[in-house]
Amino acid sequence: MIRTLIADDEPLLRTGIRTILSTADDITVVGEAGTGSETIDLASEEHPDIVLLDLRMPGIGGLAAIPRLRQVTPDSRVIVLTTFDEDHNITTALDAGATGFLLKRSAAEEVLHAIRAVHQGDTYLSPSVTRRVVGMITTTDRPRQHRARRLIATLTPREQDVLWLLGEGLSNADIGSRLRMREASIKTYVSRLLAKLGCTNRVQAALLVRDAGDVPRRGGETTSQLRD
Repeated sequence: MIRTLIADDEPLLRTGIRTILSTADDITVVGEAGTGSETIDLASEEHPDIVLLDLRMPGIGGLAAIPRLRQVTPDSRVIVLTTFDEDHNITTALDAGATGFLLKRSAAEEVLHAIRAVHQGDTYLSPSVTRRVVGMITTTDRPRQHRARRLIATLTPREQDVLWLLGEGLSNADIGSRLRMREASIKTYVSRLLAKLGCTNRVQAALLVRDAGDVPRRGGETTSQLRD
């Protein structure tokens, strides 16, 4: 059972999300919070698998709550509930440790899919959010690019293979299929490369790939050729 905490200052939205989650046999709501402080307190008591977190809440806002949540319940995964007018906060939330982004107007099926994907260790971004993230980081400054490339150079060739495909948003199962490896092995590689890169989640690693750009690899191919 995926234990979920709903955190939003709009009671109507919380009710709507609870109604959606009640249709799933594998998801249960362990609590609701209307402020950042309530979210942190409830999370420290319940230790939910997933926290659906609104960025705009009174008191401690969603952005400030994310690192606090990581402290009090490090195994909980945060999916941010967002609207387009908050897209300037996306990269900040990713850096803070969010592992998913959902638009508040997402369909019920997408909400359930996102929760299940993140619970399984994957990252989920609504397609439109993904496009905005890519757009915000398309132009990379050279110091950032050099730093990304130096970090990636510390990985083994196979770890780099996994990283490039992770950067495309592929799940562990899809990466395993592409590289003809078992999903369990891919999970091990992902954990190892995240530790080496100093990333707390897959989204941060994916952003590092974008920062690095098209990196020449051993054998003459480039990262873009591997993705193809």
